[in-house]
Amino acid sequence: MTFPLVRMRRLRRSEALRRMVRETRLSPDHLIQPLFVVPGQGVRKPVVSMPGVAQLSVDNTVREAEKAAKAGVPAVILFGIPDQKDAEGSSSWSKDGIVQQAARALKQELPELIVIADLCFCEYTSHGHCGVIDHNDPRSDVHNDRTLPNLGKQAVALAQAGCDIVAPSGMMDGMVGAIRKALDENGHSQLPIMSYSVKFASAYYGPFREAAESTPSFGDRRSYQMDPANAREALREARLDVEEGADILMVKPALAYLDLIRDLRENFEHPIAAYNVSGEMSMIEAAAQLGYLDRKRTILETLISMRRAGADLILTYWATEVAGWL
Repeated sequence: MTFPLVRMRRLRRSEALRRMVRETRLSPDHLIQPLFVVPGQGVRKPVVSMPGVAQLSVDNTVREAEKAAKAGVPAVILFGIPDQKDAEGSSSWSKDGIVQQAARALKQELPELIVIADLCFCEYTSHGHCGVIDHNDPRSDVHNDRTLPNLGKQAVALAQAGCDIVAPSGMMDGMVGAIRKALDENGHSQLPIMSYSVKFASAYYGPFREAAESTPSFGDRRSYQMDPANAREALREARLDVEEGADILMVKPALAYLDLIRDLRENFEHPIAAYNVSGEMSMIEAAAQLGYLDRKRTILETLISMRRAGADLILTYWATEVAGWL
């Protein structure tokens, strides 16, 4: 018995045909541009390990955000590097904190732009960990429950500064519930929470720690960030965040965890965000500089893979550039 030859290639013959039947699409609306904010005026300090990325003073943060908005990117996410750090990261909830300053400037100049604030303490603490350390044992683990009220204070301060979304990233148990309660009690019940629900203790964060000046002064973050070997645990983490009031669920990193983006997409109706992290970016940039990869095609293929896995939103350092290509 013979079977007719199935002609799968008929719809691949031209770019127009391929575009017509394309299953997964990437648009500027899917992209979020991360920005690193530092004190000062006129500051643009390149991050060596992340080509095209720089630490920016507030005035230059506004300029970069303008470029993103003109390219069609609807949102930026801000990471702050303060001039002073302490054991609790108290500058993170100051009215004049560096992210609060940037948020006010952005909302004044670009009122339609969505301003997201990363909500954590690693950039603000003198020890570089994501919460309070026991004062009697400064090399001990992060104290989960003593960190939660501080997350609430930081969230309220960011909301008061005009941020449109807060994004807690510290992987503290109960963090979404504590933040939701603090926001609701202070008149910000309308503010969404984009939780880093599934955040792994990953080797891909190395370049980010240079950019955010957030390398721990001792130990690592494996006692509170997830073990890269675990998948079922990711669903438990996401489910808890949903129960506590999260509006958007994030997976970080993205490229090595596409299976978990798919798992969240199949199990939750919430928008799913994927963080295309610094190490993923730096690998492609390094390979492209050596001529091993076609840079543009590789970037687009990488981001499409995240959309195909189920991500509605992608945080990527290439957001503004990619939006200009689309």
